[in-house]
Amino acid sequence: MAMKKKPVTGMKDILPREMEIRDYVIHMIKETYATFGFSSIDTPCVEHIENLCSKQGGENEKLIFKILKRGEKLKLESASCEADLVDGGLRYDLTVPLSRYYSNNANELPAPFKSLQIGNVWRADRPQRGRFRQFTQCDIDILGDPTYLAEIELILATTTVLGKLDFKNFTIRINDRKILKAMAAYSGFKPEDYDNVFIILDKMDKIGLDGVENELIEAGYEKDCVEKYLGLFKIITNDVEGVRYCGEILKDVLDKDSASNLETIISTVDACKTADFRIVFDPTLVRGMSYYTGPIFEIAMDEFGGSVGGGGRYDEMIGKFTGQNVCACGFSIGFERIVMLLLERGFVIPRSQDKVAYLIEKNMPAEKLQDILKEAGIMRKSGTQVALSVMKKNKKFQKEQLIAEGYTEIKEFFKEK
Repeated sequence: MAMKKKPVTGMKDILPREMEIRDYVIHMIKETYATFGFSSIDTPCVEHIENLCSKQGGENEKLIFKILKRGEKLKLESASCEADLVDGGLRYDLTVPLSRYYSNNANELPAPFKSLQIGNVWRADRPQRGRFRQFTQCDIDILGDPTYLAEIELILATTTVLGKLDFKNFTIRINDRKILKAMAAYSGFKPEDYDNVFIILDKMDKIGLDGVENELIEAGYEKDCVEKYLGLFKIITNDVEGVRYCGEILKDVLDKDSASNLETIISTVDACKTADFRIVFDPTLVRGMSYYTGPIFEIAMDEFGGSVGGGGRYDEMIGKFTGQNVCACGFSIGFERIVMLLLERGFVIPRSQDKVAYLIEKNMPAEKLQDILKEAGIMRKSGTQVALSVMKKNKKFQKEQLIAEGYTEIKEFFKEK
């Protein structure tokens, strides 16, 4: 069988130029989130299949890379269903693993616990621009804080990172699942209809208000309900006034604090932000994960044409493991898409250290080579990045490559000098 040199579909090899940017972004993320008090953790890439298929991951549960049982546990001849063959899977996000992690280690963690987790996840998805089957996720979560301070800190921390990476004029879209459900209840939809209604509403960006109306009618919902529902989206504005309007008109089906809390989050983030972005109320924002229970948010960038991150409150997920709910809220930055956009715009990493290249003539005498290596060692101790290479015949091209890699000084060493 012939060996294949290309990576598996949906996976990719990462070349040095991209890897350098990825390392820089990770460094910036860790450094910035640390200033907000987040602590780094890690979880296994393989999770129990029961956890991955707990109906918490929405559509992602259809995309799991499942792992067969091993050794004596794998009994192909007697298996009658998938459960007889599979006991694990590659994680499709970092939230389910974090919930298990916290449930298992809560006694050793502070309260509230501010977590930072960066790691690969896997989804058997259809690859496209900015979407792969193996990709890096970067999540910050605050566990054990029931107040809106959690949402405010998550949004400020994430937007601070984006600002440091020179992203400007992006938008944070924010909504609340409680408002989403209250609007559906106010319009006359039944609770069992909510999920399907929201799936159709989530297409608003692609098919518009008329398209959503047509699909809701085609799905069998009463025209009066549909017209009343979509009429709200024509009236509600994308600011705190829109949130206040929701609080007033939905007061019979919405708890009294949801609208005021969301208003506080928006106004506080807007007043305290350090990056250049807008935060807007978007009553059409749904987010697909079924585990969200309160405020939800996404990062929208015109240069990508879609979301480059998102998150929200999920106060009931940890209770699936422990039987006791723990307040939780998280924000995932779209690491792969951020890196892709930086590459496309020709982003240059700010240099805090000198990069010097030593070109050494072939067959350099040992004594002279040792002197060169000692000199390089002294420079490295002072923080200078030093790369040693043997001179090539086409020295001009070699120097051009080094300059393209960011080397600001090139020193040549010859046997006879």
